[in-house]
Amino acid sequence: MKKICVITSSRADYGLLKHLLKEIKVSPLLHLQLIVCGSHLSSFHGMTINEIIDDGFKIDEKVDITQKNDTQIDISISISSGIKSFSRIYASLNPDAVLILGDRYEILAAAISATIANIPVVHLHGGEITEGAIDDMFRHSITKMSHLHFVAAVPYKKRVIQLGENPKNVFCVGGLGVDALKKVPILSKENLSKQLNIKLKKRSFLVTYHPLTANPSTGYLELSELLQALEKYEDCSIIFTMPNADADGLQLAKTLKTFADAHINSYYFSSLGQEKYFSCLSNFDAVIGNSSSGLLEAPSFKIPTINIGDRQKGRLKAESVIDCEAKKENIQQAIQKALSPEFIKKTQKTNNPYGRGGASKKIVRILENSDFSKLFIKEFFDQHVN
Repeated sequence: MKKICVITSSRADYGLLKHLLKEIKVSPLLHLQLIVCGSHLSSFHGMTINEIIDDGFKIDEKVDITQKNDTQIDISISISSGIKSFSRIYASLNPDAVLILGDRYEILAAAISATIANIPVVHLHGGEITEGAIDDMFRHSITKMSHLHFVAAVPYKKRVIQLGENPKNVFCVGGLGVDALKKVPILSKENLSKQLNIKLKKRSFLVTYHPLTANPSTGYLELSELLQALEKYEDCSIIFTMPNADADGLQLAKTLKTFADAHINSYYFSSLGQEKYFSCLSNFDAVIGNSSSGLLEAPSFKIPTINIGDRQKGRLKAESVIDCEAKKENIQQAIQKALSPEFIKKTQKTNNPYGRGGASKKIVRILENSDFSKLFIKEFFDQHVN
């Protein structure tokens, strides 16, 4: 059996990877190895490793590279620590391939260690662009260290090939977020209210705001504008989820929690878990913030997304997504538009550009048929060679 070592670093990538992990686990030709790292091991971020354990997965190794603070220096130290830890673990597990998703700094460390160890890398969700985050550069760097590529849409496939990757190793399978939502039970609004232990009003917003890693100094200012905009909506329930574990993420999290504690209609959760998160998407009136989920998953639930600022600039967007500047007045205008009958009707007809599901099975089938021993040495694919 081929040993596939999967790495998850946060609640966000685990939500996307969960059902792929299940498919790998039951494959007669693949053996799942699982490494858990990053914010999964942070009590401040909800110790989401417990969700993985509750889902029945065996964790082969844990890599605790979180620092006490979240400055840019701390992030660099985490990357350094991660390279050291992943290198040691790979030597012990001896995987046939390392499977990673996305663009976080923990994932960059995992890719660097695998490259040095001559282990083929399987990369998911490459080719995307997020100009407002340094993750953009991490993602493209990881692409160049990877050997099999599973992308979410045709434009992303073209971009990976543009980076010099051989087209025969680039597969457009659709978004894993779309794949996941088809397999998760959705709670009714009443049951969701009970499980969250809150009283939901007639209208509800799901708000996630992540740090601007490409320009950290503006993140707090943008969040301040967002919170000022939300002051107007006392008649709506507002659910905040915790920001990513990036530079300045802890300060943003404290600000959100302080706001929620001071407003009777607002609630703050370090982690909702996939079932309750998707149930919010199904039952709420709008997604607000700068999270990729508003672009990748929300359109499938026919819910409007108010996408604030430039963090997701460059990604494919459904017609249900409203882009707006991070200014109080612009955000309020976007919310007003999202709640209008005309836009709600438009949202109901929107198509998700990230596909209709089925990515996990496609990925496993390709992994089962891949000869990893022949993948590591690769040539730069130049489309313009005469």
